Amino acid sequence: MFPAASRTAPTHGAPPLARPPRGLASSRRQEDAITDKAGSWAHSEDFRTADDVLLRATERAAELGCGAVSPGTGALLQVLAAGHRATAVAEVGTGAGVSGLWLLRGMSPDGVLTTIDSEAEHQRAAKAAFAEEQVRAMRTRTITGRALDVMPRLADGAYDLVLLDGDPLEAVDYLEQAVRLLRPGGLVLVPHALADDRVPDPARRDELTTAMRELGRAVRADERLVAAMVPSGDGLLVAARR
Repeated sequence: MFPAASRTAPTHGAPPLARPPRGLASSRRQEDAITDKAGSWAHSEDFRTADDVLLRATERAAELGCGAVSPGTGALLQVLAAGHRATAVAEVGTGAGVSGLWLLRGMSPDGVLTTIDSEAEHQRAAKAAFAEEQVRAMRTRTITGRALDVMPRLADGAYDLVLLDGDPLEAVDYLEQAVRLLRPGGLVLVPHALADDRVPDPARRDELTTAMRELGRAVRADERLVAAMVPSGDGLLVAARR
C-alpha cells in the first residue's frame, strides 16, 4: 500500500501548471478579442486601396478641411450603388468628391449623381476630381446651397440612394427629406455615423456625438426604414426604405 501522501501527489512527470486567476484570464481574453477585432477592421479597410485619383481627391479634402470617407467605406458605397444598379443618387455634402467618385464607380454607366454643398470651393475641388476620373459632365449635377433649402426641390421617390454627409447637426432634419426622395428599396447612407468611435461611449456627450446618437434613434424608430450600423471607416449607417 502506498503511503497516504502518494495518493494525492503526482508520482511522475511535470507538476501541473498553475491556472491564472479567473478575472485575469477573462481580462486577457477580452484584450485578445479587442486586438483581433482591431486587426479585422484594419484588414477590411485595406481590402480595397485608393488609386491616384482618389488619393489626390483625399488630399484636396484634407487641404480644405472637409474630410473624406475611408477606402473601406468608399468600397462599400461602390458595392451598394452597383448592387442597386443605381441610376439616380443624391448626395448631401459634396466635399472634395471622394464619396462621389466611389458612388459613380458603382452606379450604372448612365447614372446621374446630384450632389449638394454650401461651399462652392468644395464643389470646384469635386469637379476637378470628376474631370480627372473622366466622368462625363452629364453624369453629375452639382448644386451650391444649404441642403435643407435644396432637398425639398428634388423629386419625390426619384432616387435609388441618398448619402447624408453634410452638417451633422442637421442630420435628423435631412433624414425626413431623404426618405421622401427614395424609391421603395432605396437606401439612406450616413458615413461617419460613429463620430470617431465616440457614439458607443455613453460618457461622450459633445454636440456632434449627441447629434449622431439622435440620428441613430430616429432611424431605428422610423417604421418606413430597416437599418444596420456597419463599422467601416468611422461607421456607415445604412437604412433601406420598405
